[in-house]
Amino acid sequence: MKKQSAVVTPRPAGGESEKITINLGPVDLGQIDLLVEEGFYSNRTDLIRTAIRNQLALHAGVVRETVARRSLVLGLQRFSRQDLEAIQAAHERLNIQVLGLATIAADVSPELALATIESVVVLGAFHASPAVKAALAGRIL
Repeated sequence: MKKQSAVVTPRPAGGESEKITINLGPVDLGQIDLLVEEGFYSNRTDLIRTAIRNQLALHAGVVRETVARRSLVLGLQRFSRQDLEAIQAAHERLNIQVLGLATIAADVSPELALATIESVVVLGAFHASPAVKAALAGRIL
């Protein structure tokens, strides 16, 4: 049985972001630096974030349709130890499907996670203790 409880937030708050690394050719990088130098953007990151947001806005309809079709939770989904203990007591198992951030509380044991989580699909970021991530490794798709 699928059971999901979610708190939805459109974008992570200031400190809740993931760092990514991209490789750019020297010509692209030079053009970015030129636009920064000319004052169009405050720095390289500002231009890259703006470009990404523009592309996401352009494809927002596809994202909405896919989220609905795949039954994804959009935003933030957090599971506390108490949430998982309640699921275990109800003899249920979770199929976590998130577009955004899924978090399993630090006090959740690997045994409790294994007993209550059937699968994890996260398009974005998945935060859990290293022990819980290791225990769920075969269930993270």
